[in-house]
Amino acid sequence: MNDHVDMEQVEANLKEIERKYSNETLFRRLKVLFGGLKAPRQSREYKAAMIEMQRLTAPIAAVLLPAVFVGLLIVMSSGAAIEDRIIETQVLEAEEFKELDKIDEFEKPEEQIENMDIDIPITSPDVQVSTDTPVTEQTMSPQPQTFDAVVAIKSPVILKNLYGTTRDTGTRGAKIIQFGGDPQTEEAVMRSLRWLKKTQQADGSWARQKVAMTGLAVLSFLAHGEKPGDSKEFGETVQKALEFLLKNQREDGKFNGMDGNEYAHPIATYALCEAYGMTLNPNVKAAAEKALEPIIKGQHPTGGWTYKMNPGPEANGKYRDDTSFMGWCAQALKAAHLARLQADGLDKAMKLAIRGFKANAHPSGGFGYVGPGTGGLTSVGCLCMQLLGASNESEVKKALEVIGTWTPTFSNYAPIAAELKNVKKEDVKEGSSALAVAKNRLVSKIPEEERKFYTTSAQYYFYYATQCKFHQGGKHWDNWNKAMKPRYVKAQLIEEKAIKDEKGVDRDIGWWENADAHTDRPVMDTCLTALQLMVYYRNLPTTSKEAVMVEEEIMATSTENRDIQVDTGNL
Repeated sequence: MNDHVDMEQVEANLKEIERKYSNETLFRRLKVLFGGLKAPRQSREYKAAMIEMQRLTAPIAAVLLPAVFVGLLIVMSSGAAIEDRIIETQVLEAEEFKELDKIDEFEKPEEQIENMDIDIPITSPDVQVSTDTPVTEQTMSPQPQTFDAVVAIKSPVILKNLYGTTRDTGTRGAKIIQFGGDPQTEEAVMRSLRWLKKTQQADGSWARQKVAMTGLAVLSFLAHGEKPGDSKEFGETVQKALEFLLKNQREDGKFNGMDGNEYAHPIATYALCEAYGMTLNPNVKAAAEKALEPIIKGQHPTGGWTYKMNPGPEANGKYRDDTSFMGWCAQALKAAHLARLQADGLDKAMKLAIRGFKANAHPSGGFGYVGPGTGGLTSVGCLCMQLLGASNESEVKKALEVIGTWTPTFSNYAPIAAELKNVKKEDVKEGSSALAVAKNRLVSKIPEEERKFYTTSAQYYFYYATQCKFHQGGKHWDNWNKAMKPRYVKAQLIEEKAIKDEKGVDRDIGWWENADAHTDRPVMDTCLTALQLMVYYRNLPTTSKEAVMVEEEIMATSTENRDIQVDTGNL
């Protein structure tokens, strides 16, 4: 073989290759290339194909290598995106974030809260609780993390339907006008919130019944949209109150220093559930879920609850279903559901609770204390069945007819307090009290329309009745609201320029002292009244477009042979 390379021949071959391939498409060139590779190794076609393959190697590599690299990046970023989506889902479903500024780490309370009664009003005389009931000392629950470990992000208010987004300052004014409020009602509310701020104790609590009253105070601030890290004027007040509740929660979910019958527990739980729904604070979430456990586990098979959330039957083998106590348990469960808290048995408990209220409904309309009745607790049963999604049941419709005869009143405690000084020990008969004697002496001196509720627990019942009427809407609400607004505003006790706002401006404070039979005066009076004057934006009526945004539907088992269609996101 001649080793001499004929350069002219090579050049001719190259020109031939260029002629054959340069003007062809890529696919055509590849077809010819692969065809040449199949030819005999010594053939001209094979050699030309080898030269062409060398020519194409560099540009192909230049394209393929970056493509492979980009592909790897896409795969890696895709995995990251999936992870991001998982985290985002957790934010929405598990609700691990909240909108709070830094809150100092919890400190151990300086002193043990004493065991005291709570005077929750009901119609039966056995509502009086004993201060002799011991409170079992338990170790306090360790907190999952301190408040300052929470990422301060803007979190949406997720209580969509019952509370919606109507509590923010941007829409509150519009809702006040839309649903019948006015500047006077809002001024009264602001005075009451400033009074609560001024009277808050150093440990973050209020009044004698610290747990219950702190829970009601928190509900009052939240109803106005005041949150830690968000409200300049009241944020710190709410923060301290939440810290108080969390500091004093025991390992079993209950709270230190509660009243003998433990009304305080569902009230505080209600406040924590709503607080989590508006802040997404994981500390509050953990405390709320722990507090829900005794309520859910303490529910009777009949659907009701009794003092101390005792699940066992009475001595006669029957269960004591207390409508007054049940009311706070039901409100706590509803708030937990709207806040999407994770508690085993929550939905089942809500379904079963409807059966419990129905058992205490009177055939002619109304709800009783521990059985069928037509008294003041009618409003409790009515509202709770509305909240639980059973607003279309006959028991609710009949109860609304009973409440339709009521007139919102406010009987100031001041005259009674003055008359109490004139009551002597010998004036108080067995089974009565000095307070009852003082009230009876004044009955003839008050307007006739107020007498019906003067010696009972008017504001306690009206707290529920106002919400029932609001959800009912129409002329029933209009008539109620028309009477309520001027009377409640007029009844407020005012101290002028008693506190400075966040801008340093002197502001008035205001509070209410009602002549209720059972109350932790004046904190309870103030909170219950203020909550009624915030109904315009705290709750959405069932007739509104916002309220019929159905979140989900659950089935509630009735004592009847048919099921109740329950819309748990309707209110």
